[in-house]
Amino acid sequence: MVTKQFTGSPEDADLRRADSLAREIFSDVANKWALLIIEALGERVLRFSELRDEVEGISHKMLTQNLRMLERNGLIERTVYPVVPPRVEYALTGPGQALRVTIDSLCDWTHRHLGHIEAARRRTDTAAAADSPDTGR
Repeated sequence: MVTKQFTGSPEDADLRRADSLAREIFSDVANKWALLIIEALGERVLRFSELRDEVEGISHKMLTQNLRMLERNGLIERTVYPVVPPRVEYALTGPGQALRVTIDSLCDWTHRHLGHIEAARRRTDTAAAADSPDTGR
């Protein structure tokens, strides 16, 4: 994958531009697994298996891919200890901690508005079912 280099131009930080570096970064970190990994790490240092236990439903492959991506973007640190068997730990960096504040806000927003969203989904699903030509009648 070719990564656009940051030149300090406003275009690099413009999420609306398809070729902006900011959009690439946003795309990386705005996926459910990355958000959940960052939230799970919080203020803690965790090993791979502990992270997998914390992020319910994530596969070994997806956890590996997302940890590599988060490390590449400088949001987590991976520390390997020279012991047998190897011990590897993951922790948030300063920018990762800063992003976690935003993720915490998103989690709070979700909890505050969950009832509203569920009601809207029920209304929409009910209306869609009523409008469906294949209602079985």
